[in-house]
Amino acid sequence: MADEGIKLIAKNKKASFDYHVEEALEAGIVLSGTEVKALRDGKAQLTDAYAMIERGEVYVFQLHISEYSNKGYANHEAKRTRKLLLHRAEIARLERKVTQKGVTLIPLELYFKRGKAKLKLGLCRGKKLHDKRATIKQRDLERDERS
Repeated sequence: MADEGIKLIAKNKKASFDYHVEEALEAGIVLSGTEVKALRDGKAQLTDAYAMIERGEVYVFQLHISEYSNKGYANHEAKRTRKLLLHRAEIARLERKVTQKGVTLIPLELYFKRGKAKLKLGLCRGKKLHDKRATIKQRDLERDERS
């Protein structure tokens, strides 16, 4: 991972528990200067974030990037809507899949790749309660095997 110039900023651990990730893809993200500086300090949370397609463009909502501590006169809003950068064909393919019942776009990871901020976006289907219980059981079994 280090040889590709990837620096992980934030990971959505809750997503793998709440959703079945069917497919993952990488998207660029439009940020302001203070947002990039705050990300370099590792100040981001993906817990409640989700993405939607509106008017042929993909946006991420509820992505929390804390305000930059050494701000000047201009700073950013912590939970503003941010645009994702994807090819038109990828957006059209995602839009076809998201129209299916129960499929949604969830941010999985936020990282820098060769100096550019990237968001790993997952095409996810929600888990039922019995699936979540099976995940907990599997995790407990793996923990017992290790110890």
